[in-house]
Amino acid sequence: MPGQPNSTPAIRLDAVSKRYGRTLALDQVSFEVRDRELFALLGPTGAGKPTLLHILCTILRPDHGVALVGGFDVVKQALAARRRLGIVFQEPSLDDRLTVFENLNLHGQVFGVPRKLRRQRIDEMLALVELSEWADKPARMLSSGMKRRLEIARALIHDSEIMLLDEPTVGLDAQTRGRIWSYIHRLRTERQITVLITTHYIEEVEGCDRVCVVDHGKILALDTPETLKRDHGKQRLRLVPRDDVDRQEIRIRFADRLAGEAGDSILLTSDDTFVEAFLAEYGRRIRSMAVEVPSLEMVFLSLTGRELRDQAAGARDRTYAFGRRGGEHTR
Repeated sequence: MPGQPNSTPAIRLDAVSKRYGRTLALDQVSFEVRDRELFALLGPTGAGKPTLLHILCTILRPDHGVALVGGFDVVKQALAARRRLGIVFQEPSLDDRLTVFENLNLHGQVFGVPRKLRRQRIDEMLALVELSEWADKPARMLSSGMKRRLEIARALIHDSEIMLLDEPTVGLDAQTRGRIWSYIHRLRTERQITVLITTHYIEEVEGCDRVCVVDHGKILALDTPETLKRDHGKQRLRLVPRDDVDRQEIRIRFADRLAGEAGDSILLTSDDTFVEAFLAEYGRRIRSMAVEVPSLEMVFLSLTGRELRDQAAGARDRTYAFGRRGGEHTR
């Protein structure tokens, strides 16, 4: 896909809502994902992320609003929209009885990829995710990280222009997570694709083009990581007073800056001017001090008031997400 990015958004949602019984999972959600963009969706459990992805995948229908994938309506033109998607679900979806090659070949057949081209792409994708030597091995012999890499390869066997990755690194060790992200960045560059990803590892989205923070089915903020940190993050001063007397005095004196306490530490909102003034007056009355610069984790906490605690969805969660039981849980 050479040349400049397409001016038409890869994904567009316009006032999309979805309800399970009395539970509103998505509430008038509107945003666009630009062509070839690496776009992250962040939200705690109950934010509505899986519901949103299932609508984009054409698994669920929105109750209201319009969702477009590659310019195609996911309800009225579901097949055309689906052909433009490569999907890696949160839960494993490989056939463990088939070999690595057979899993990829079957997917290519389902999407009508010609035999010669199918073989070429299988070889290319296996090389990319470093699984060429495992082509003839049953999928059940792969580790969790290798299976995830195989699922990423499978999503690109057909002419997918947009990848949806739902928690692709959940449950993996830090080294494997790093390799998965390396593949994602390479795919984006080499295949010129758009990537929408959800993750509960906040540090992973620092390299994304834009980040959308959602909670209770609503968009709370959407911008570049740096802009979000500038607009919603706050520099903090973490300090440990020498004794209880100093602790109490600092609490009272700077009550308007008190951002919380963690163990022996007191957290104060700050800026460079405040740090200098504080040191001049209280420098000898503290044991230790550290300046914490704004981070996406701070942004998330300030917007949602809670930590990002998403875990891999189990069978019960997926049942609710597919809307087979109404109103008991929102995913």
